[in-house]
Amino acid sequence: MTEKRWIYKPIPPTDKIKQVAEAINVSPEIATLLAQRGINTFDEAKAFFRPDLSNLHDPFLMKDMDVAVERLTKAIASGEKIMIYGDYDVDGTTSVATFYGFLKNHVYQNASDCPLEFYIPDRYAEGYGVSQAGVEKAANEGFGLIISLDCGIKSKEKITWAKEHGVDFIICDHHRPDDNDLPPAVAILDPKRADCLYPYKELTGCGVGFKLLQAYCKTQNISETLLLPYLDLVVTSIACDIVPITGENRIMAYYGLQQLNSNPRTGLKALMQSASLAGKMDITKVVFGLGPRINAAGRIKHAYDAVNLLLTDNEEEATNFANIIAKHNTDRKGFDTDITAEALAIIEDNIGLKNAKSTVLFKNDWHKGVIGIVASRCIEKYHRPTIILTESHGHAAGSARSVPGFDVYDAIEECAEHLIQFGGHTFAAGLTLEISEIENFRRKFEEVVNRKILPEQLSPMIDIDLKLPLIEISDKFHRIMCQMSPFGPQNMTPVFVSENVYLHGQPIKMKEKHLKINVFQEGSPAYTCVGFGMVEDYFNHLHEGKPFSICYTIEINEWQGRKSFQLMLKDIKV
Repeated sequence: MTEKRWIYKPIPPTDKIKQVAEAINVSPEIATLLAQRGINTFDEAKAFFRPDLSNLHDPFLMKDMDVAVERLTKAIASGEKIMIYGDYDVDGTTSVATFYGFLKNHVYQNASDCPLEFYIPDRYAEGYGVSQAGVEKAANEGFGLIISLDCGIKSKEKITWAKEHGVDFIICDHHRPDDNDLPPAVAILDPKRADCLYPYKELTGCGVGFKLLQAYCKTQNISETLLLPYLDLVVTSIACDIVPITGENRIMAYYGLQQLNSNPRTGLKALMQSASLAGKMDITKVVFGLGPRINAAGRIKHAYDAVNLLLTDNEEEATNFANIIAKHNTDRKGFDTDITAEALAIIEDNIGLKNAKSTVLFKNDWHKGVIGIVASRCIEKYHRPTIILTESHGHAAGSARSVPGFDVYDAIEECAEHLIQFGGHTFAAGLTLEISEIENFRRKFEEVVNRKILPEQLSPMIDIDLKLPLIEISDKFHRIMCQMSPFGPQNMTPVFVSENVYLHGQPIKMKEKHLKINVFQEGSPAYTCVGFGMVEDYFNHLHEGKPFSICYTIEINEWQGRKSFQLMLKDIKV
């Protein structure tokens, strides 16, 4: 068992907690949670608890937005052929469904001769980003404009070729640009551009596309309320791209979840039914229920299935697409399980790999569609930056994943002399290199990680909001805490620690691997706790009469019409 570090968030000053508690009439514990999230006044609390679409930023604050709207308006007015180009993951497919769907329904009024087409590159034949096949198709078939969503910022060569062949580009991206070497697009919408003063930097690709549609509506006197039904797609991108749920993302996620729960589009409804997602949808259900299925289309076959599912209004057609995608997801799980087992065995059998500060593995027949998932699985066992590579078109193509606090993109950038191309974020990146360069890259990457990573970043950690006496758990406490949702990065579900708790009765094994216990503190009632996968580590170490500490989140369990609090264990310290 790898011991987890319990990292407590700083507790704000007492006077600040008191100020928040009095301003909105909440307990000191709730006030602490809010102050930790930077909420210190009544107005800040109001904006946090009651997200308002009127607080979305003016899209024209984004660099190049005026130019992008002007070019889009010209293309629509002149009947120019427009290609909506997106990546094959959740963010890319939701981006395409949002942009293409809105223009087709509300600008072209579903005309049979609508000059719109969407394009998703084949993960295996074309790879990530703007592809040569994509721009050649546009040039050969008379498209005058490509709008790229969730990609394009690193595609200078392909966009240069397109420009030389009479095809303009509007880029809607959110990945880190090389500000000294931007593509020659008509407009580049990316809040992470160094010269972009847009107030919120953490939009998804779908979010950037949504802002372009918002700006277009403003100039064309189209009611922005027509955009609101597309927020179910935007929240899906926000959840699955693991971006901070703060600022604009929080507002769009809040209303997107309302849409998902009240009137989801036909395709998402079919997908929820296929995934047996019961009860109220939240960010976690989107991430683990919808995300893998949408991604599976592009991982196993082609992401067109996902886009067609998200666009259709026909229930029978949606059910068929959802069933196809469910089959892709089952296949994906099989590849994922087998390759993860293989990758972990390679590390176990090599003392050098086992003791390294990073993991870089290559096998030419690993399925390219699941290597990112495999990298994440390896991090669950060996907590360190990980890159999984496989062969693709004669090169090594890889996915990188990182651990909290370590910027894997920067580390890969230091190894650029060994790479053909790379791109991504702080915690996830993609890269391509010659197979002959793998060992050189592995050595350089290990050297960079070894030099930059802090010892504590190599062991798993749990972020803890505060210590909580069990007696403080009440209906009112839980109700207010739930209103802090949607939870996600930078506003995670609150995690609590209760110290000196005692067993009430004997531990119970569920399916031989999950732990169920009842605990109490002096003066408190007993609470049921569930710890998934915790039997092996803790079942024989918990004894009545011996105190221990628990780390947990609070949920409501409903059984035969009765509701009760259930503490979902994250860790135990005996």
